[in-house]
Amino acid sequence: MLEYVHKRHHCKLLNPCLNAELQKWVGKYNYPHTTRGITWRRSQDADMEKDARPNWDSPMQFVLACVSYAVGLGNVWRFPYLCQMHGGGGFLIPYFIMLLVEGVPLFYMELAIGQKMRLGSIGAWTAISPYLGGVGLASVVTSLYLCLYYNIINAWSFWYLFHSFQSVLPWAVCPINANRTAPIEECERASPTQYFFYRETLNISSTIEENGGIHTGQALCFLLTWVITYLCVVRGVQSTGKVVYFTATFPYVVLFIYLIRGFTLHGAVNGVKYMFTPKMDQLANPTTWINAATQIFFSLGLGFGSLIAFSSYNQYNNNFERQAITVSLINSGTSIFASIVTFAIYGFKATINYENCLERTRILLLNTFNLAEDTINMDNVFEWIEKLNATYPEQFNEIANDTGNCDLEKELATAVEGPGLAFIVYSEAITNMPLSQLWSVLYFIMLLLLGVGSMLGNITAIITPLQDFKAASLFLAGLVCLFCLLLGLGFTTTSGNYWFTIFNDYGATFSLLFIVLIEVITVSYIYGIKRFEKDIEDMLGHRPNWYWKIMWVAISPLLLIVLFVFYIVNYIMGGTPTYQAWDKEEVSFSFFF
Repeated sequence: MLEYVHKRHHCKLLNPCLNAELQKWVGKYNYPHTTRGITWRRSQDADMEKDARPNWDSPMQFVLACVSYAVGLGNVWRFPYLCQMHGGGGFLIPYFIMLLVEGVPLFYMELAIGQKMRLGSIGAWTAISPYLGGVGLASVVTSLYLCLYYNIINAWSFWYLFHSFQSVLPWAVCPINANRTAPIEECERASPTQYFFYRETLNISSTIEENGGIHTGQALCFLLTWVITYLCVVRGVQSTGKVVYFTATFPYVVLFIYLIRGFTLHGAVNGVKYMFTPKMDQLANPTTWINAATQIFFSLGLGFGSLIAFSSYNQYNNNFERQAITVSLINSGTSIFASIVTFAIYGFKATINYENCLERTRILLLNTFNLAEDTINMDNVFEWIEKLNATYPEQFNEIANDTGNCDLEKELATAVEGPGLAFIVYSEAITNMPLSQLWSVLYFIMLLLLGVGSMLGNITAIITPLQDFKAASLFLAGLVCLFCLLLGLGFTTTSGNYWFTIFNDYGATFSLLFIVLIEVITVSYIYGIKRFEKDIEDMLGHRPNWYWKIMWVAISPLLLIVLFVFYIVNYIMGGTPTYQAWDKEEVSFSFFF
């Protein structure tokens, strides 16, 4: 802030227009300067106000905090699923278009607001207009809502991590029944990985109405995640800034190790080819574009107030424009990088399943038609199916349902997202790797760090606006963490996974879209795009170019309205919301209303 003191005389030796660089020099060193009869000097009150607020130790620390927050579990378990569903490499076309017209401009806008106002979401929007404090409050409530259930994912990661230090991974084989005569029937009908997740990890009930009490092991892991979260945010940016050096970088180390290992696995190339083989017909599907826009929106963490909170700790003249572009590109690049690793694992798993299917068919044909052992091999199974079907049609018809179902393309097209991908598909692939315990430990440490990094942003979005009201930092951080811990214990019950799914699917979608829509309309039409330009010029020394202004004024608001309307229509047309319940007897999912 500069305080203007009018003077009657005018110094002709000085340029009448004080350029942006000189303004920053004047503001930084408190030198008075006269131009057109006005002395510019930094207000002492403003100095005291800004000096009282802590800052990141360096711009790099802020970038790492944003990367740690934005790059989360969705990059690992949601983006690969969308690629699989919407045409492989063809999905990247709408994805990058949406990044340019929606992701980067809105990310830039939130960083600019936080850095200019130097307040959390509630204070920042109240400073813009006293009537808009509710926008910041809505962001805080949405972040609180997310914090209630997000840490249960980290608790699952801890659970798997602790069970990885065994000679045989517990999800690699079925446990023996109580009579010690055979494997547990539920595990035999499903698979060891499914059984470990749904029975050992969740001890899941048959419906959401059944509540068998708290899972003690999960509750302890959940407590541990909240203790770690508290320790990471207890001293504000001083502690968070140190943690993000690890949470933002180590996952890339693990992903790179997995990339090298993945490409050495049998059949990995099949998965990567499947990813990068575009199905261009999907571009004509509106759902592809909607999902691309949604993925960009949520993966960057817009609307939660975390970005405003993080940028409020920046120096006033920090170059947030370059940082917004950098973080957005890193986030999208990570999604593609993680997808390559995931599809390599997909290819390995699909090839193993395909070859096992061929082997079962080969043995079936040998036994049914009394052929010599070396007559049929993996390469000529389908030829022998056609030959035997033509030669012995009646005999072949008896086993027809058990042959001809082996399809590598079908295996690769089996799309899984969310916990099913992270804790079942990946776990199953890990069991087929040599030194599976090592790969399991690395993988679940990576998941844990991705989850913790996102949690730091969400919890900061709650604490920062409350600290602006001069609340004690240590007490406030502890109170928020304790509140979320106690309410979140419901997710550790036997029906907790159903509540997690409902919260995750229906919780924040509408609210976030509405919040960000109000934000961009407020900045463009209430606060005023011209005024916003001047604020950016004051911080950066130059005004935003035409691209940013067109996005803020027209393209981004229109796109958000389309997304909002789509979700409302989709919700109405979808009828009564349902959830999938694990059927213990059938070891499959049933739909409940």
